[in-house]
Amino acid sequence: MPKYIGIDIGKASVKVAVVKTAYRKIAVDGLASVPVGDDLAAAIKAAVEQAVGGAGTGDGVATSVDGAKLVVRTLSVPASAQKQLADVLPFEMEAQTPFDVSEGVLDYRLLSSSNKDKLAVLTVLARTEDVKARIDIVREALGVEPQRVGAGPFPLAGLVEWISALGVDGPICVVDLGAKSADFLALVKGEPVFARTLSMGTDGLPATASKLAREIRVSISAYRAQGGDPPEVVYLAGGGAFVSGAESFLSAELQLKVLRLPSVAVEMSERAQAMANDAPLYAKALALALPLAGRSSGFDLRKGPLAYERGYGWLSERVPALAGLGIALAVSFVFSSCASYVAASKEHTTLEAAMGMVSKDVLGEETTSVARVNELLVQQGAPDEDPMPHADAFDVMVRISEHIPQSMTHDIEELDVQKGHVVVHGVAGSTSDAKSVEASLKNEKCFSDVHVSRTNQVVGGERQKYVLEFDIKCPEDIKAPKKKPDNKTASSASATPSATGGK
Repeated sequence: MPKYIGIDIGKASVKVAVVKTAYRKIAVDGLASVPVGDDLAAAIKAAVEQAVGGAGTGDGVATSVDGAKLVVRTLSVPASAQKQLADVLPFEMEAQTPFDVSEGVLDYRLLSSSNKDKLAVLTVLARTEDVKARIDIVREALGVEPQRVGAGPFPLAGLVEWISALGVDGPICVVDLGAKSADFLALVKGEPVFARTLSMGTDGLPATASKLAREIRVSISAYRAQGGDPPEVVYLAGGGAFVSGAESFLSAELQLKVLRLPSVAVEMSERAQAMANDAPLYAKALALALPLAGRSSGFDLRKGPLAYERGYGWLSERVPALAGLGIALAVSFVFSSCASYVAASKEHTTLEAAMGMVSKDVLGEETTSVARVNELLVQQGAPDEDPMPHADAFDVMVRISEHIPQSMTHDIEELDVQKGHVVVHGVAGSTSDAKSVEASLKNEKCFSDVHVSRTNQVVGGERQKYVLEFDIKCPEDIKAPKKKPDNKTASSASATPSATGGK
C-alpha cells in the first residue's frame, strides 16, 4: 500500500507522521519525534526511520517552511481580474513585501468572502532561497525531494477533512504550541483566513505563561482587526497541548473556551496504536501527510522553478505495477479480439446459409458463392433491367401542372398515387374547366383511362369540385411477352440433328 510522509521541522524537534492508503481507506501507520540537536538532516532521517519502521521514503513526502519567513496578506482585487490573478498579485504584493517579489515564491487562494465586485485573496509569499533550503535539507536527509512544501501554519487546515470540529461555521483558532515557537491559524467554516507565527513557545513555562497568553491574545486581535468575528473556541496542538493546566490557564487569560485538539478520525495501525493519545502532538505532521493521500488544496510553495518533478527513481519503483497493467491490457486485447473473431465467424456462417436459401428460391440454384450468384443474375438478365418506373408521383404532379393553364383558377386538394392508379381531388371554376383538364391529360402517353368520375358544386360558392381518375404506366414499362417456340419449328429443329447423324 502507498505510504506518505509528513515532516514537521521545528526549532527544537522533528515530528514525522506516516499514513498509508488502500482502496478508499486511510490509516496512520507511524508517528515519531526526534530532538533537532546539532545535525538537522540526521534528526530528519532518524525521525523518518522511526516512523516508517526502517529504511524507506514512502511514495511522497511533504514538509513546510517556517511561518516566521513568510509574508501573508489578504488582498482585495476587482472581480474582473480573476483570470489574471497570477499576474496581478505580484504587483499588489510589491509594496507590502520587504524583499523583491521576483526573488520569492507566491501562492494564493480565493476566500469565500469574495463577491461579484471584489475578490478576497489570501496570499502567501516566501523567499525562493528559504523554500529551496527546506527542499535541500530534506533531500540531504532522505535522498528524495519533498513533493509539497507548505506555508507556516496553513497546513493545519488540512485536518479539517478528518476533524469535524474544525469545520464548524463559527470562527475557531488552532494554536500549535512548540517548544520555541507557535503557529496560530484562524478558520471560518473550515477555511483558513488568517495565520501568524509566534516567537515563543512552551520553553520557560510556567514563568512565561502570561507572555504566551498575551501573544495569543494579540494574534486574535490582529485577526479581528481584519474584520473577523470573535472566535468561539481555541484548540491547542503540539507539545503545549499536553502541558498541565494549559487549557484552564489560557481559557481564563483569553476569556475563551480552550480545548485540546481532537484526534483525527483516521484508523491507527498496530504500530501507531500505542501513540494514538499523542496524535495532537503530531497535528502538523499529520496535516502535511494526509492531503498527499487525498485531495491537496492548500498552499504549496513548490512553484515556478521549484516545481516538483518526479524523477527516474520514482518511475523505476513503479515498473512492476506498470508492467502488470500492460500485461492486463494485452490479455484483455487478445480476449476481445478472439471474442470478436468468434462472433464474426458465427455471423458469416449464418449469412452464408441465408444466401443459399435465397439463391435457391430466387435463382433456382443453391449456392453460397457471391461470384456464382452474380453469374446467375447476369444469365437471367436481371442487371440489364431497371426496376424503377418511368413515371412516378412527382412526374404526375409536374404533368398536371403543365396541362392547367395559368389563366384558369384551379386548386388541387388531394393527390393520391397508389399502385399505378391516380386520384385527383380538384376545384375548378366550372365543370367545363374540369373537362378541359381531362381532355388535356389524355394526350399524355403515360396516362390512360383519364376520366372525371364525379363533380359537385362548392358549398356556398360557384366553383366546382371534381374527382379525376386515371392509370399511370409508360409504354417503356410494358414488357413484351416471351414468344413460345412453334411446335413445327421445334420438331424440325430436333429432326435435323438426327438426319445429320444418320450420314
